[in-house]
Amino acid sequence: MELIRNFCVIAHIDHGKSTLSDRLLEYTKTIAERDMKHQALDDMDLERERGITIKSHAIQMYYNHENGNRYTYNMIDTPGHVDFSYEVSRSIAACEGALLLVDASQGIQAQTISNLFMAIDHDLEIIPVLNKVDMDSAMIDEVSDQIIDLIGCKREDIILSSGKTGIGIKELLDAVEARIPHPKGKVDAPLQALIFDSVFNSFRGVIVYFRIFNGIIKKGDKVRFFHTQKDYQADEVGVLQMTLQDKPELRAGDVGYLITGIKVSKEIKVGDTVVLTKFPDTPEIKGFEEVKPMVFAGIYPIDNDDFEDLRDSLEKLQLNDASLTFEPESSVALGFGFRCGFLGMLHLDIIQERLSREFDQEVITTVPNVMYHSYMAGKPNDLVIINTPNDLPEPNVLDRVEEPYIHAQVITKPEYIGAIMSLCLDKRGFLTKQTYLTTSRVELSFEMPLAEIVFDFYDRLKSISRGYASFDYHPLDYRRSELVRLDIKLNGDNVDALSALVHRSKAEELGRKICSKLKDLLPRQQFVIAIQAAVGAKIIARETISAMRKDVTAKCYGGDISRKRKLLEKQKEGKKKMRQIGNVEVPQKAFLEVLKLND
Repeated sequence: MELIRNFCVIAHIDHGKSTLSDRLLEYTKTIAERDMKHQALDDMDLERERGITIKSHAIQMYYNHENGNRYTYNMIDTPGHVDFSYEVSRSIAACEGALLLVDASQGIQAQTISNLFMAIDHDLEIIPVLNKVDMDSAMIDEVSDQIIDLIGCKREDIILSSGKTGIGIKELLDAVEARIPHPKGKVDAPLQALIFDSVFNSFRGVIVYFRIFNGIIKKGDKVRFFHTQKDYQADEVGVLQMTLQDKPELRAGDVGYLITGIKVSKEIKVGDTVVLTKFPDTPEIKGFEEVKPMVFAGIYPIDNDDFEDLRDSLEKLQLNDASLTFEPESSVALGFGFRCGFLGMLHLDIIQERLSREFDQEVITTVPNVMYHSYMAGKPNDLVIINTPNDLPEPNVLDRVEEPYIHAQVITKPEYIGAIMSLCLDKRGFLTKQTYLTTSRVELSFEMPLAEIVFDFYDRLKSISRGYASFDYHPLDYRRSELVRLDIKLNGDNVDALSALVHRSKAEELGRKICSKLKDLLPRQQFVIAIQAAVGAKIIARETISAMRKDVTAKCYGGDISRKRKLLEKQKEGKKKMRQIGNVEVPQKAFLEVLKLND
């Protein structure tokens, strides 16, 4: 156990985690030169194209130290985006140390601080690494001062490295051996192992990735998953190298994988504890929590016959992504589909993209919203959870509605403070703290409703700060709010897929935007179409698409005007009847386009 080191790599998005991981794999000869490729641990095409890490990736390396010992390094490369912070928290729980990576040209960003505090909460040994020092724009002294202020280390503790050129890789590997403590655990105690990830293999079933804190697991052992209380046989155990390497046993301190032949996703929970069936009283490893989705949206197949295929696809995707939740729902406009829970808008975007690429499922996504709490009149303690606008009770039986608030942290340059403040105030936020980290870096803390950042907040923040603002958030609590249901009507009929729950002060503005957008998107008919936005019985916005007029007088060559008038009157009567019984067909494209209101 003295020769094992378990550590993860944490940083803000785009600070070079995956590139640095590539150099570590190359230096320790974990991966052969001919197999080497950029972002070697990112195995999804989507990760390569976007240049982001979506899943945590664990890998085992062997390092021959100058002192003659051969060390086993278990490294977990974590995602940097705020939407995937659940993955990061699980990875941190499985390690004794963390490499805190900071880009020398960008300095400390919001997600860096967020992940650092998460690591400190777990008592991890932090090794600060200044990456991209070979760049012309690298501010080595300034960013080193920022790191010293943040974690209180000495300047000589900071390792200067470059993932591109390989500077500082040996120093980094030596620092891992010297500074990160070896795992502490008892080999002769009953088995306790923490699940930090799982993937689905169509031949083997679910493959569980875990870290053993105490005990030994052998091939053929009977194991129990603590939270589901189900027993299985360990068909195979082994370590995580570029391919899975099976072993007869794994001991305390090891990171590895377990295959039990499980095919059902609900039986594996990331963060759960694995124990031996013969020691059922073994306590769980603390820190397990259910994933809390932040954003909800309906996902519907374009063709209703694909409903069952979509269900299968979502179940397989859930195995690989523990933070996705879904349940069936139906809509008048779109038929049968699923109400899905996501960690954020990027997560929603990634899931939609993966459904299309990996499972050939083209889907329609409804207006995203968040989860609200409502309380009924006369029963102030009876909580009703609202996931869709249609769940909102009528005003006459409603006591109050509460919406989720978040603590938002923005780090930016001083010249963008005014623009960022006005954006956050426009989104119903209020400033709680303003701190100058350095002379050129300021941290703004806001409390604001989660629903306001769901749509376009991140994009607008990036554009007004020219990319110099970083954003991170975590949930706070639920607070009372004036929420109303905004209904969109076409010729008096509700289109429930376009309904939204909004704050009363924003209802009119949003209603006008959706109506004018639909006016451009809907094809003209032979009758007048009234597009209305309504709150309850009150119409707050309206647009009208005038009718296409067929030329019924084309066959009249000359003659008395009364002949033409007679035909026009007949057409008028027909139009009135058509408007009464005519249904408006909403093209699928309109549902997707309405979401892009600010384009």
